[in-house]
Amino acid sequence: MHFMNLGHTYENTARMVSALIREYPTAEELPAAYRKAISTLRPLPAHYNDDKNNNHAAITFEDGGWAGHCLNHGIFDHIFGGATPSDAATRDGWRGNITAALRHLRDVSPGLHRMVRLLVTDIVVLNSGADGGGSASQMPGVVVMSPGRGWKVPQYAECLTHEAMHLNLFVADTVYGTFALPSTDLEADEHRALSAVKIGRKRPLDKAFHAAAVTVPLMYLQHRRGTTELIDLYTQSLRDACADLASHRSVFTDYGAMLLDELCGFADDIDFAHVARTITDPAYAGYRPAVAA
Repeated sequence: MHFMNLGHTYENTARMVSALIREYPTAEELPAAYRKAISTLRPLPAHYNDDKNNNHAAITFEDGGWAGHCLNHGIFDHIFGGATPSDAATRDGWRGNITAALRHLRDVSPGLHRMVRLLVTDIVVLNSGADGGGSASQMPGVVVMSPGRGWKVPQYAECLTHEAMHLNLFVADTVYGTFALPSTDLEADEHRALSAVKIGRKRPLDKAFHAAAVTVPLMYLQHRRGTTELIDLYTQSLRDACADLASHRSVFTDYGAMLLDELCGFADDIDFAHVARTITDPAYAGYRPAVAA
């Protein structure tokens, strides 16, 4: 699957960097160049700390710049609206869990670890009672996280990977386009599809596609650590969502249809060995759109 492939992520990110700032970075230069490029799209710059032993994403809280921006612009109201003040001990605990989560992810899937490290530049952690996370196309690199009371290190890792996959799909959409219609048009009733996560609910097509795609890394990570909670929860809902998404295939671009077909193929057989291969298989790294004669 292209959207799970680290090489494809790097290629797409490099293409976006080149379009935004006219730089052509090597793989080693890409993390810094990506942060420079997305800073042209954001109200707050992305800082880069090239420390290979620690998380180089900036971690802020309910009183930080990103929280203020979201509150002022009505972004993730359900998360920021109920945020309570956090003390120093709580913040230290969150930082420790994020660092441990990245180590856990590196041990479980080095490829997904590199994807998270590349794409996630800012992590906003707060206690809102709305357990989970969030990311938005207008805030590239930013992940919002409201840890549940019972979260342990694997749940932090799954949240970071889940949101990084959203960021990855945003990058791919920026470079190639996933849908033949603008996002506002996809909110119409005729373009809504079942969500694999909000089970039984229909959502705008782009959001339904994202929800289906991000189940794959979550299910894969749980498979790797020998638990089946999310696999059991999402297997049938993913199949239902893919069947509904496929009925809207004409609204996808050629590139989007390729991603959809790969996702539907995974839903059919839930082959985690295939997922593992696609994370690093060079065959999934490139994509060349058709050129009119």
